Amino acid sequence: MIRNILLAVILMLPLIFVNNAGAGDVGIFNTDYGDRQLIGFFDLRDRESFIQITNTDNTSFNRTIHIQFFDVGNNCNENNFFDNYTQNDTHLYNVRDIVTNDGNPPGVILPDDAYGIFVATYIIEPISPPAPPQMLPPAMIGNVRIEDNNGYEYRTNLVGTDTSREQEFGIYTFNFNSLGNVTVSDIVGIALDNTQSFAFPGEVFAADIVNTWVSFDIDIYNEDEVPFSCRNVIFACTDQDNPQLPALLEESGDASVASFEYGINNSIPHSKGGELLCPGNTISDGLVRLTEISLGEDTDPIYFIFAGLNNGNGRGSIDSIWNQSNFTLFSLD
Repeated sequence: MIRNILLAVILMLPLIFVNNAGAGDVGIFNTDYGDRQLIGFFDLRDRESFIQITNTDNTSFNRTIHIQFFDVGNNCNENNFFDNYTQNDTHLYNVRDIVTNDGNPPGVILPDDAYGIFVATYIIEPISPPAPPQMLPPAMIGNVRIEDNNGYEYRTNLVGTDTSREQEFGIYTFNFNSLGNVTVSDIVGIALDNTQSFAFPGEVFAADIVNTWVSFDIDIYNEDEVPFSCRNVIFACTDQDNPQLPALLEESGDASVASFEYGINNSIPHSKGGELLCPGNTISDGLVRLTEISLGEDTDPIYFIFAGLNNGNGRGSIDSIWNQSNFTLFSLD
């Protein structure tokens, strides 16, 4: 199976706003250009989340966008609705109090502590014969802002699923350090089943975690370039209470832990007390390397990773994640 895989990373303090990709015939995605499908995450656990979508299409047609929320803490339950956008139209969704672009309630009310995956899909009516993907309008750009009650924010562009460019390697790295008193981290992984073609996307699926996941071998390098082997981990739309979790771990055979989010190690643990990529490791300055091991049967063809560092005071600086490739194209916000 040809794999189209996406990796996007945000780091805060130092704060990284990066949309990047690589691995297995993969595109590097430019969300400032626009896309027909955008992916991000949201968090209402002592946080507020705001997602902004802009329809960049300036033709004479109004556009319909399918909005999907997957709540990890509720067994990856999906809530969805359709919204209408005019030409060059922009709308901001307050995830705690969602209203549609025309100001009406969409019938979606998320729990106060919901967190998980956000997907916006530009609905394109099929035509015969179908137009090549490169001939279809890149309809949307978007961004997400997550405000923590402790005072810091995460901000990044939403990530597109355009597959017009290709990559070859499944090895990813991001750096981290404790400057500015960094104390906690949020490494968020999104694995999706997209049963629609990218030319005519319609919706994605994430709740069947037994078949929708990606596993990685984790290593950490210190500033002296010394590698420390960690464990294998799985990213899926799951917490530790999901009843499908034992079946997922048995199905993968690659790891003993699966989660939607991780902390880095004991020096920079998870902000919500979750699992760690490298338990027992205490390196405070270095880099994390993720080497893809395998994909779930329905992880076709995309997964995403966001990584954040913070100390609660909101300071940040821009950096980037790297993947092995013959070319690199970044979209920095």
